Amino acid sequence: MRRLTGNRPGGSLKTGIVFDIRRYSIHDGPGIRTTVFLKGCALSCWWCHNPESQASRPEVVLHEARCIRCGACVETCPHGAVAWVDGVPVTDRSKCDACGTCTRECHAEAREVAGREMTIEQVLAVVERDRPFYDESGGGVTLSGGEPLLQPHFTAGLLAAAKRHGLTTVLDTSGHAPWESLERLRGDVDLFLYDLKLVDALRHRRYTGVSNHRILANLRRLSELGHQIVLRMPVVPGITDDPENVQAVRDLATSLPRLARVDLLPYHRIGVGKYLRLDRTYQLLHTDSPTRERMDEIASFLAAGGLPVGRD
Repeated sequence: MRRLTGNRPGGSLKTGIVFDIRRYSIHDGPGIRTTVFLKGCALSCWWCHNPESQASRPEVVLHEARCIRCGACVETCPHGAVAWVDGVPVTDRSKCDACGTCTRECHAEAREVAGREMTIEQVLAVVERDRPFYDESGGGVTLSGGEPLLQPHFTAGLLAAAKRHGLTTVLDTSGHAPWESLERLRGDVDLFLYDLKLVDALRHRRYTGVSNHRILANLRRLSELGHQIVLRMPVVPGITDDPENVQAVRDLATSLPRLARVDLLPYHRIGVGKYLRLDRTYQLLHTDSPTRERMDEIASFLAAGGLPVGRD
């Protein structure tokens, strides 16, 4: 497999690792948008519904229900990463480099590679297909992930190119990155969708794997600089929806010099199957989506603090 460069701190400005491009999106910013999902994220949130976005490198995904046990993957893998275990072909991910050989040889299309290297020009060629919809609806391109700031050079280059093409730009980010990464690209971002999970530092580290110190500092700095920001709060029962965190979110949001809105995103289990395809454990199997009543309560509480509130 060709050496990948776009994800290294000193890597190429021209290429990045993309795991999905979703057209006709209406939940990732104003109007009809094309959302480009970049691979790699420093956070490992318990409720993440795109686990294939977390690793920086491409990964092989297995759709076990499609597998016909033909053994083509076992026979053709050049690294010996696939072997029979109790009559089922199992991938040793420590040996797999996602070269794609097994996916090309799979007769049932049970295997695919999540993530591929793309140039800025290749991404924009897809985005430009829906230019009439952007012009009509006030839409454009949104960069999401994963965490786009984990590929800072490519993200900055893609945003700059999108602006040169006359596209409106949205960056969906956790804010977990050096300020220098944001400084490089913030002038080419029309709207930040800024994820805020937990305000308490210890709880944030427990449920996401990282500190929120940098996240909160970058949020405040962007707000002080006058950027358009929509704060997005996932409502996860038993984790983010308790009175203490909701109060802390309201206090933080009302203290920001500029904030367009707070959006509440209800937790769901849509991504559970993806964990199985990646041989990973999902930690919230027994957690239900928040009730409509609880979502209404949180929305009312934030609105009572003078905050505009949106619902996904």
